[in-house]
Amino acid sequence: MKKELKNALGRTYLSIEYDAQTHTVTNNWVGYQTFESVVAGANECAQVLGQFNCPKLLNDNRQVSGPWNHAVEWIATDWTPRAIANGLRCFAHVVHPDSLAGISSEEMQQSVSGFQMQIFGEIEEARKWLQVSAAAQMQA
Repeated sequence: MKKELKNALGRTYLSIEYDAQTHTVTNNWVGYQTFESVVAGANECAQVLGQFNCPKLLNDNRQVSGPWNHAVEWIATDWTPRAIANGLRCFAHVVHPDSLAGISSEEMQQSVSGFQMQIFGEIEEARKWLQVSAAAQMQA
């Protein structure tokens, strides 16, 4: 299952995919993210998490240009409680550490609670962490 959200120019700014084998939702964000694009994309992601009661989210920001800290407060206060209610337990965030998106990611990590969140520079590290973290939570 894959969903794509497009901007006013018809360009995909977010792909959301659910993998039934790993029970993971993967977001791939592309380009500059406005407050409106973050809200629309995050809302769509929350719906997918709920549809599958999915505990794992792999959020790929490696192709994001610019900061998105204008949406961090909304993510923390509005999206996070809904994502948790829809099953989210482990959030792996992949970003280039020296990018402006990386700074926004760190701000988000400090602002959210209720699920485990780690920031990674490599997608394979993030995938491994999700598998181990989710398995540990299921045993707890």
